[in-house]
Amino acid sequence: MLKVENLRLEQSDFSLDATFSANAGERLAILGPSGAGKSSLLAALGGFLAPTSGRILWEGQDLTDLPPAKRPISFLFQDQNLFAHLSVEDNLWLALSAGKGRKTPEQQEKILAALEPMGLSAYGARRPGSLSGGQAARAALAMVLLRARPILLLDEPFSALGPGLKQEMLALVQEVAAQTQALVLLVTHQPQDAIDFATLTLFLDQGHASCPQETGAFFAEPSAILKSYLGK
Repeated sequence: MLKVENLRLEQSDFSLDATFSANAGERLAILGPSGAGKSSLLAALGGFLAPTSGRILWEGQDLTDLPPAKRPISFLFQDQNLFAHLSVEDNLWLALSAGKGRKTPEQQEKILAALEPMGLSAYGARRPGSLSGGQAARAALAMVLLRARPILLLDEPFSALGPGLKQEMLALVQEVAAQTQALVLLVTHQPQDAIDFATLTLFLDQGHASCPQETGAFFAEPSAILKSYLGK
């Protein structure tokens, strides 16, 4: 279980307070207006932003002061996390090995096995710049599959894709999460993404994170704040 206890984030004139929990295998959407702190919350969970106070725990282990590389977390950003000067296979190898040593036959097998379900078996030698947006997104997702970490943070990684392709990528994330029983947290501006993807939804507004609610109920009986956000 992920537990966020009395977490407070502060940056210049911005602050956010959050207390919530989520279990392995759940898919949690994080919604809220621009500037509410959605990306900041993910950055704190990933170790890229130090909280002013509070704790972040996973399965009882305190992650609050751990550097990003020591956390049981994979992070997909909007730029897909791919190094432009490396081939797709070499990008995946870095994710698997952290650049230590030389690529082994066993590692190559794992890389090919991660590319195959993404439909990228023939694209391993290509550089990211030669891929379409959807192919680059699939390559980044293959990196996540290789890391096999129990928490996956998605900071709108598919926002540049068209609606149909974005839905396809979110469906692939669901498949990967189902295989690994990973907890997935998705930052999005689009309520439909939460409806299509998330089992739970958490809403940020006015410096406060609500308790996660079952997504269907969250939208079926919207609060006044949610109605205002949705323009209803």
